[in-house]
Amino acid sequence: MGSMILLDLVGGVALLLWGLHMVHSGIVRAFGSDLRRFLGMALRNRFLAFLAGIFVTALLQSSTATGLMTASFVTGGTVDLVPALAIMLGANVGTTLIVQILSFNVSAVAPVLFLIGVTAFKRGGQTRTRDLGRVAIGVGLMVLSLHILLDTLAPAENAPAVRTLLGAMTGEPLLCLLMAAALTWAAHSSVTVVLLVMSLAYSQFITPVAALALILGANLGSAINPLVEGSHSDNPASRRLPLGNLLNRLIGCALVLPFLDPIARALGRIEPNPSRMAADFHTVFNVVLALVFILPLGGLASLLTRLLPQRVKPTDPSTPLYLDETALATPSVALVCAARETLHIGDIIENMLRRTMTALMTDDRKLVAEICRMDDAVDRLDEAVKLYVTKLTRESLNQRDAYRAMEIISFSINLEHVGDIIDKNLMELAAKKIKRKVVFSKEGAAELESFHQEVFDNLKLAFSVFMSADVKIARQLVTEKATLRSAEFAAAESHLARLRNGRPESIESSSLHLDILRDLKRIHSHICSVAYPVLERAGELQPSRLKEVEPDSSLAAVEDHAVSVPPPKG
Repeated sequence: MGSMILLDLVGGVALLLWGLHMVHSGIVRAFGSDLRRFLGMALRNRFLAFLAGIFVTALLQSSTATGLMTASFVTGGTVDLVPALAIMLGANVGTTLIVQILSFNVSAVAPVLFLIGVTAFKRGGQTRTRDLGRVAIGVGLMVLSLHILLDTLAPAENAPAVRTLLGAMTGEPLLCLLMAAALTWAAHSSVTVVLLVMSLAYSQFITPVAALALILGANLGSAINPLVEGSHSDNPASRRLPLGNLLNRLIGCALVLPFLDPIARALGRIEPNPSRMAADFHTVFNVVLALVFILPLGGLASLLTRLLPQRVKPTDPSTPLYLDETALATPSVALVCAARETLHIGDIIENMLRRTMTALMTDDRKLVAEICRMDDAVDRLDEAVKLYVTKLTRESLNQRDAYRAMEIISFSINLEHVGDIIDKNLMELAAKKIKRKVVFSKEGAAELESFHQEVFDNLKLAFSVFMSADVKIARQLVTEKATLRSAEFAAAESHLARLRNGRPESIESSSLHLDILRDLKRIHSHICSVAYPVLERAGELQPSRLKEVEPDSSLAAVEDHAVSVPPPKG
């Protein structure tokens, strides 16, 4: 009987974990990017950040996910550590809200949640409706799993061995704390462990003191996961936020642990239900901890900054700066990391393109070689971005995130193609010009520099389109493509006119001149590619640039053509 009870218990916990996962993934898919923007706006002062942490974590049901979003701001240096720590204090309070709701008898709500969730998931016309349906199903599974846990523990009254085992395991508060911390770290969910403790307390398998010690352990364990996941990063500054959160929890647990017995007696007088008492202690502990630490956060932030200094950026330009592996669990954060790395590629391309004309005009062999080496860095960074986004897309993404992932890969590939054109074409032309000692005419050099400047300006425009997805700027970029086409035609005509006049410099540089124009135009085409997904999503693209032809006139043209072509001889 004991083995069956244990099996049912493990099954109930697994169902609880899966329900929590569905709630988290549904909210991330529906509102992930919106929540990240909301957090970014809230990181202005510690009190607003604290409230934002409560709200976001109450939705996500994962303080780890909130921590990863916040850490991306801190590591990038865009926000101060103090409001980020305040967000984590709020996140710890936010995880207690679902526990408070589920501490009441809400088992009758589960069928309603399943019905609403399945209907929204199957018949929802919009992606967000389907994601919210997933959330409803997840909450229903959590409620159902609690019902299963209580039903499983009820017959265990007749299994003294189970009660004796649990009594021995939970006889020492410190042991309870460590055991719950390890279980929370393994399950990656404090909510699951707290709800399990509530079920055990309700069935009176553990004493009230043991229940409170286990709750403390669950709180401590939830702070370990972000620190362990952040240890994969080689930037010490990325561990400031999770370490600060862990220190808060450690100090709180150390202060409360010796007084668990009087606390349990006091709470027992207020709330005789052991399950509700555990939930209330979980909430009160996190609220009090937040009130105690929210003012001294400045000193804690200074200590963490000294202990974990910012990593000096690597001198190797091919080393990715923003591809945080720990962010892959939160798609909206990971996509921002990938976009920032793509802009890092763009910075190198911008530098290469800026110096290209200098290399062509000054015949600097050293500069030509340096630009070629920069393309090697672009190639490696492009591979890193593609691999990172591919890892992200192994998980199911919502439509918006999947579309953004493809935009990032597409722009990264196009930037890599620009680097190849500069390296394998323009720098080869520069080397040929140096070898043959070719000199451009004064007018030809001015035309090439003007043409190059237009391409360079539009590269900056492309970066703006990539980050903002602004339809107006995207239209401007595509319009510039037609303008550049006309500029290329005018420059070629002007060059041919100088050839007809017999200008010696123009005759010697003719091939190089036209090839440079061609390659710069190819670069511009890759640059403009970033605008098309934005315009297509806005419905501002035509299916084809070809003019519509009437069917009858088309048929007549075919017939005329057939008549005009003489039959083959023989």
